[in-house]
Amino acid sequence: MTATTRTLAFGPGWHVADVICTAGVGDRPFEEAHQDFCVAAVTSGTFRYRAQQGTAMLAPGALLLGNSGTCYECGHEHGSGDRCLSFHFGPAYMERIVAGVPGIRTLTFEAPRLPPLPALAPLLAEAETAREMADGNAFEELSLRIAGAAVATVCGATPVRHGPSRRDQKRVAEAVRRIELDADGPVSLSALAGETATSPYHFLRIFRQVAGMTPYQFLLKTRLHRAAVRLRLSDDAISAIAFEAGFNDLSTFNRRFRRVMGETPGDYRRSGGTAMHWPRPGQGQSDVGPHQPGR
Repeated sequence: MTATTRTLAFGPGWHVADVICTAGVGDRPFEEAHQDFCVAAVTSGTFRYRAQQGTAMLAPGALLLGNSGTCYECGHEHGSGDRCLSFHFGPAYMERIVAGVPGIRTLTFEAPRLPPLPALAPLLAEAETAREMADGNAFEELSLRIAGAAVATVCGATPVRHGPSRRDQKRVAEAVRRIELDADGPVSLSALAGETATSPYHFLRIFRQVAGMTPYQFLLKTRLHRAAVRLRLSDDAISAIAFEAGFNDLSTFNRRFRRVMGETPGDYRRSGGTAMHWPRPGQGQSDVGPHQPGR
């Protein structure tokens, strides 16, 4: 198989990989088996995917849907090469995701793919941005959101319109306090969900309902806000402020700060700017393990 797989992020029961295939028209299709459930977002190129659910041509913006334990075949008779963001979920982990999608009771994908859909475009753009920015922390949330969206879309689920319960509001409030308390350190979605005795997918859904953004977006907002305040109130080095706010890389901090604040940290400090352009809910940013071959 002429493919390279690079693990981008992982956690108990899930991992995400960047898969680049260089196979061409003259190469024989390769066969493999999905070790876990797979939802792979095609980011460039095209290929033919054949599995138990059927055969489909996948192009950029499409989602490959793979069931755990099933064999599949990929071929490139129409052109050379492709690249995918491949999200993998163990059966137990996937079962918890499915349980959190209203109206869905099955773990099996009946279709081999989802075509490029406008409703999924913003989410896939977030995932590709996280890959290009080497933002491994974003993938825990993104993997849950992409899996949930794939399950809901392929099964025709309809969104539930009722608001979060008072118990869920309390859970989110406790999580918000936890994020604010520990914003300068690692805060994982699975840990936050565990503290509220909910599944990660359910917790992510109610957090977005209540807070208007994902836990990871809230964490980044908190870190950037604190860094902005320190830039205005102290003469500390920008690198020191970035690291103490919870950013492990200065270049990542500079990029995120400029995207949200509209100017570099140095310019912000010199100008005394106050405008913050954090993305509205649903815009902007949405939230490493054993190597798995293939998509």
